[in-house]
Amino acid sequence: MGAEAKLAELGITLPGVVPPLAAYQPTARTGNLVFTAGQLPARDGEMLAIGKVGGEVTEEQAYECARQCALNALAAVKAEIGSLDDVKRVVKVVVFVASTPDFTGQPKVANGASELFGEVFGEAGKHARSAVGVSVLPLDVPVEVEIVVEI
Repeated sequence: MGAEAKLAELGITLPGVVPPLAAYQPTARTGNLVFTAGQLPARDGEMLAIGKVGGEVTEEQAYECARQCALNALAAVKAEIGSLDDVKRVVKVVVFVASTPDFTGQPKVANGASELFGEVFGEAGKHARSAVGVSVLPLDVPVEVEIVVEI
């Protein structure tokens, strides 16, 4: 089953591509790789959460933010290549988590993105990943995700 059919089976509709906040583009393609810009947890023009994980934002809310960031990344990839069925595999995922100094659950937050890629692409969704704790992200969101896919 292709990624487009799998999304439909899961009842997932991809959002529109979130417009860039500054001087960059949503994706860059070189050879058979597509890199996304960092994607924020925007849904219907609103951020799902604001603040730090371990403070104003729970781990569960941050997980949902990571999942939304991943959906936004897939929307950007689809806009670049036309169909997610052309994705051979998800190669690399980087998840930035704005968190309090004592929060150490960044990998669990990052699973929000990683598990979505597994649901959509199966084996081809398995990827290398970094889950990085940071002090602040744009617009004070708790999570930002960027991906690299092979097409």
